[in-house]
Amino acid sequence: MSNSFSATDSLDPGVSYAHAPSVGQAANDLRTAAGEKAREFVHNAEEKANSLKLAAVDKAQQLKENAAEQWEETRVKAKELHLTAEDYIRENPTKCVLSALGVGFLVGLIVRR
Repeated sequence: MSNSFSATDSLDPGVSYAHAPSVGQAANDLRTAAGEKAREFVHNAEEKANSLKLAAVDKAQQLKENAAEQWEETRVKAKELHLTAEDYIRENPTKCVLSALGVGFLVGLIVRR
């Protein structure tokens, strides 16, 4: 295992360090590498944010469509219930009026207490 510090000529002040990188060059290389990593990180973060945004838009669209379908089904069922109730009232008017009076009487007793 060769270590540059263990060589005897490395302690000699006359030996040139021309082929060894300078501290400034190493700092510049490190700064450049850090800048590239930072740009890569920002690029990856932007890509992930865009993909999440697209997924959220798709999910929101699906939820909107499902809600619209549910609303339409509920509206149709309410209309059917309304028509069924109207038919029942037309066929049994006396029974409905007496039932309404009974419910009104009970509500009046409960509210009076």
